[in-house]
Amino acid sequence: MAGYLISETTREEREKIVAESLGYIEATCDGCMAGLAEIYQDYIDGKKELRQINMEFNARYVKGEDMPGRNRCPM
Repeated sequence: MAGYLISETTREEREKIVAESLGYIEATCDGCMAGLAEIYQDYIDGKKELRQINMEFNARYVKGEDMPGRNRCPM
């Protein structure tokens, strides 16, 4: 089994990894998924590892209690 690191894969293999992981989505399906596929372009191009892209994506989410002006649900 081949790895997923840029140093262990070719561009074609990285394209296949992303396509298989996202289920061969089409940009025309609902508009949202096209953006999801685009975030992995740096991996395909060999600029960023998958781990780095996923960490950057997840860092955009903040718990409600950590955001000023948001209160916890009383329920």
